[in-house]
Amino acid sequence: MRSAVLAHFLLKEKLQKMGMLGCLLCIVGSTEIVLHSPEEQSLSSVQEIWELAIQPGMLLKAFLLYTASVVAVTLVLMLYCAPRHGQTNILIYIGICSIIGSLTVMSVKAIGIAIKLTFEGTNQLKYFQTWIFGMVAVTCIITQLNYLNMALDTFNTAIVSPIYYAMFTSFTMLASAIMFKDYSGQSVSSIASELCGFITVLSGTVILHSTREPDPPLITDLYTPLSPKVSWYIQSNGEWKQKDEDGSTPNFLTVLRQDYFK
Repeated sequence: MRSAVLAHFLLKEKLQKMGMLGCLLCIVGSTEIVLHSPEEQSLSSVQEIWELAIQPGMLLKAFLLYTASVVAVTLVLMLYCAPRHGQTNILIYIGICSIIGSLTVMSVKAIGIAIKLTFEGTNQLKYFQTWIFGMVAVTCIITQLNYLNMALDTFNTAIVSPIYYAMFTSFTMLASAIMFKDYSGQSVSSIASELCGFITVLSGTVILHSTREPDPPLITDLYTPLSPKVSWYIQSNGEWKQKDEDGSTPNFLTVLRQDYFK
């Protein structure tokens, strides 16, 4: 919301009334989600996060399946959709940033716990899981910044920021729910309230996407380069007639005196 407002006033990127309504819906939905979100688990080591990620001993490793799906969808968006539709569809670049961002948050959370425990005296750098989380975080952050800059260069900043915020928050919540299972002990009313907030955020995102300014039409004027074209002037019955190279005769006549070129 802050980025959209600043872009409206500082960068002179117009934010329409429906766009403002979309920003408001995104704020209301996000607030409702935060108010009814579950409490985070207290983790004491990087190894605990690693076990939550790989879920040893379970037949259905949900977070590993989610990670594989994220990688597959991201590769499809980057290699197929972005070169063909990235300049016209705002959701391509933002989708890559948001999907990858969910893995970034999980990795950065593990790195934060590792740094905290290391300063407290329990060295976490000796575990290989810490370095794996670090490499994943660096790779995801570089990818996010690259495609976010491409989205900001191509589309209106007032539209990119709220859509990115909504999609990034949604995928991060999904990844957190799969990895930490935060919603297992929540009541039905809390889950329903969060779903309503999620739908509100999606509604605001759809409104913002629909208010994107259309591309300006191509205007041909005296300074626009035109394709080369040859015209012939033919004298007939004391009149000069213009005839194009394709054989067509225009709807106007150029009448000149015979001694014009003397």
